[in-house]
Amino acid sequence: MRQFPALILMTLTTTSIVQAQSNLFENVKRNPQEAQAMCRKFQTLNSQGNSASSKEAIKEISRQRNLNEIDAEILSIYVIGLHCPEVY
Repeated sequence: MRQFPALILMTLTTTSIVQAQSNLFENVKRNPQEAQAMCRKFQTLNSQGNSASSKEAIKEISRQRNLNEIDAEILSIYVIGLHCPEVY
């Protein structure tokens, strides 16, 4: 029975994380132009010989969108996967 509070806490935490990640994608889902703008930035990085998944690129997304770096990286992977798979 002592494990029950920990189980409840873990369930609530997991639910919050899933909800936060869902919100992370909502802007680009509702506004494909935003995703396309991100793709153009990624393509520019690529044309300069830089990866869209470089630390610098992720830090820039993080700063621009007020996200932590993990969420910025998840968002970039999501956008690249759905909107600009040719980007590296």
